[in-house]
Amino acid sequence: MSSRIENYLGFPMGISGAELTQRAIIQAEKFEASLTAPCTVVSLGSCAGHLVVRLSDGSEVAGRAVIAATGASYRRLEASRLSDFEGNGVYYAATDMEAGICGPSPVVVVGGGNSAGQAAIFLRQGGCRVTLVIRGDDLGKDMSRYLVERIEADSQITVRARTTVVALDGHETLGAVRLNGPDGNVDLPCAGLFSFIGAEPSSGWLNGCAALDDQGFVLTDLSLTAEQLGQSWQTLARSPLPFETSHPGLFAVGDVRSGSTKRVAAAVGEGSSSVRSVHQFLAFSSRPNG
Repeated sequence: MSSRIENYLGFPMGISGAELTQRAIIQAEKFEASLTAPCTVVSLGSCAGHLVVRLSDGSEVAGRAVIAATGASYRRLEASRLSDFEGNGVYYAATDMEAGICGPSPVVVVGGGNSAGQAAIFLRQGGCRVTLVIRGDDLGKDMSRYLVERIEADSQITVRARTTVVALDGHETLGAVRLNGPDGNVDLPCAGLFSFIGAEPSSGWLNGCAALDDQGFVLTDLSLTAEQLGQSWQTLARSPLPFETSHPGLFAVGDVRSGSTKRVAAAVGEGSSSVRSVHQFLAFSSRPNG
């Protein structure tokens, strides 16, 4: 979905998400991976010691191990022309790259949680003038007190409560946003719109096979409690492997995993690292008493 990925190793001129995906498909086919596309996973079950993945076309794929890398969908603002500037003025993360693009220009951060507060402070430290937009009337409702105090103490961060973003404007890049608040519509110059209104993990298909956090992201390894692991793990006489979920042999990586860094490079790295855990699991399960 990304129009341009600028910070992925090996692509100094950037690459679109679609092109990166296409290259990955060619590479997977080179190593004789079987691909089913377009097709979605609708459920997960188990049978005779195997995990069974059911696809939307009715077919089933069974395996001794499964890696879930189904990602998350970021909630999108209901604002006109949003799609025109995604990746070119509209961002879902605030890193050095985005801060460098925006420079000292004014930016708008949307959201009332800690992620939005941290982004506002980070961008302000980079020299940007920041407008923080929240739907509610109390910044402290969902944001930690220490962040609220820092934001309120910074004269270059303006908080607009009971306000929403209704439209975006610009030519090749974002140039302004229209806000609707207590005083009606207001147009603000804006070089970057940073949206932190949450994400929906694609974990529903797991059908309760794995423990989830309170937002629906999949819990793995050290994030799992003894209660979440249950009695079945006591008979295994081992702890979950890196990226392993509460179901032995089921692994989760990338954006769908609780606590992961929601960036493409991190997702690729987790996917690669999880393969080692899969090999360890298969070695465990192949033992006579495993």
